[in-house]
Amino acid sequence: MKLSQLKIGQTGIIKEFTDLAMSVKLMEMGCLPGEQIKLNRVAPLGCPIAVSVAGYQLSLRKREAATIELF
Repeated sequence: MKLSQLKIGQTGIIKEFTDLAMSVKLMEMGCLPGEQIKLNRVAPLGCPIAVSVAGYQLSLRKREAATIELF
């Protein structure tokens, strides 16, 4: 399952990234494999989304979230 497929309130554990360039950016922001991530909010048009990871809230584009594979 990908992060972009979660519904509001659902959580997952980050497994891996499908885009190498994007993975570096995401890991610098705290999205590390093994971290729990929760979808908090989705903008009215579906992008961006707000997630909680590593103790803080992060806003991601839908295409960025689609590169994060979850357990």
